[in-house]
Amino acid sequence: MGIVNVESRTFERMLTRFEEFARRMDALCHAHRIGEPEPWLDNQQVCLLLNISKRTLQTLRGNGSLSYTQINHKIYYRAEDVRSFLAVLEARRRHEQKRRNGV
Repeated sequence: MGIVNVESRTFERMLTRFEEFARRMDALCHAHRIGEPEPWLDNQQVCLLLNISKRTLQTLRGNGSLSYTQINHKIYYRAEDVRSFLAVLEARRRHEQKRRNGV
């Protein structure tokens, strides 16, 4: 490994540019909410959350109701997608209750 000599003025300019780069990266990460990734859920976790069987979950995948990602024969679901699906189910249940009650 070699030694590199740099003038102090050049070093200060490099340091200033690096700090500006770091600020821009922080701003981009904050703007796009990049940080700790949201956890992925597997089949068992989703079945427990939705209180459904594995076969029902397979049907939801098959008809496109619930999006998923498959990696090496293992299926994962984004927690955000499961929450969205739950919200749709709750809206349907409320609508059905109102319809049955004649409201």
